[in-house]
Amino acid sequence: MDKALQTMIDNMPEKTGKNLADWKNLLGKHNFSKHTEAVNYLKKEHGVTHGYANTIVSLSKDESSDSDDLVANQYQGKERLKPIYEALLKVVNKFGNDVEIVPKKGSVSIKTSKQFAIIKPATKTRIDLGLKLKDIKPEGRLEPSGPFGTMCTHRVQLSLVEEVDNEIIDWLKLAYKKSQ
Repeated sequence: MDKALQTMIDNMPEKTGKNLADWKNLLGKHNFSKHTEAVNYLKKEHGVTHGYANTIVSLSKDESSDSDDLVANQYQGKERLKPIYEALLKVVNKFGNDVEIVPKKGSVSIKTSKQFAIIKPATKTRIDLGLKLKDIKPEGRLEPSGPFGTMCTHRVQLSLVEEVDNEIIDWLKLAYKKSQ
């Protein structure tokens, strides 16, 4: 957890009247279908500022979402891609104890203090591996970021586990080093 977020959590009781656990408990009693609904509820009903409301809702969702379920849902109907995902995780898990795997609804972020890669099942037959490789010219398999926008600088399309080769490993290592 970064220092700014931890400071916000530490200051929450003084600034909002409740600690994070109390806010999570309160939100757990409601069934909001959208993030903004929960944020607006905290702002209107409890006078919480937008920054704190957004943080409370985000942290509540992070904990309530089971990482395994998020990944399983991503690969539902795309099971043939799961070995590619697992091969990529095997590579990045060897880089160091500072590597964090963060499943989200549609992708998995790979980060240290900064995100350096994203794994996203893009279609039923392809995973897009997003990489942060500033100052590296896209060429060959290493394409411009495409659908990742500013989250990554490059994208590699992977359809077979055999494509997780030395070139991919080298790019992942470089992105990891640049994230430190």
